[in-house]
Amino acid sequence: MNKSAYFPGYWSDDWPDENWLERFFLTPEGRRDFFSSDNDSWGLTINGVDGTGHLPDLKGRVDVDLTIQAHRDLGILLFYHKKGTGRRVAYYSKGDLSRLHQCIKTAHDDLMPIGLFIPFETAWKAIKEFMDRDGALPTCIPWVAENDLPDGTFPPPQSSVNHARY
Repeated sequence: MNKSAYFPGYWSDDWPDENWLERFFLTPEGRRDFFSSDNDSWGLTINGVDGTGHLPDLKGRVDVDLTIQAHRDLGILLFYHKKGTGRRVAYYSKGDLSRLHQCIKTAHDDLMPIGLFIPFETAWKAIKEFMDRDGALPTCIPWVAENDLPDGTFPPPQSSVNHARY
C-alpha cells in the first residue's frame, strides 16, 4: 500500500504523524494554521487496499481518497471515495441534512452543502479511524451515500442557488 497526504505544511508520500495532524482539528492555533493559506481542502490517499497493492492503477488496484473540506464556522465536510473495484463507492459525512440545499462557496469557488459539514472534533475522530484502519470507511460517524443525495445537492458554481457567504 502507498499512502500520501496533503495538509498545510505537509505534502508527502506518507501520512503525517497523528499527533501533528490532530492539532488542526482540536486546537484554535491549529485551526488558524489550517486556514493560513488560501486553501480550505486537504486530503489523505491510500493506493492498493484490499490486497491490491501489487496491481497497477486502472488494472485492478483499489485506491481510497479522503477529501477534507474545511470551513472556519461550519467545520469539516468529509468525502470518502473508493475506486478500482469495478464500481465506485462514495460517501459524505452526514451533518444536518435539513440544510442540504443551503450552500457555501469554497476557496475554489465550488458550492458545498452546509448539511454535510460536521464539527472539527467529530471529523478528527473519523480521520484518525481512517488512518488507523488503512483507508477503511470510518464507522464512528454517520455517512450518506453519494447516490442517496437528492439532485441538486452540489450545484455548479455559476448556479443561481441562494447560498450563504461566510
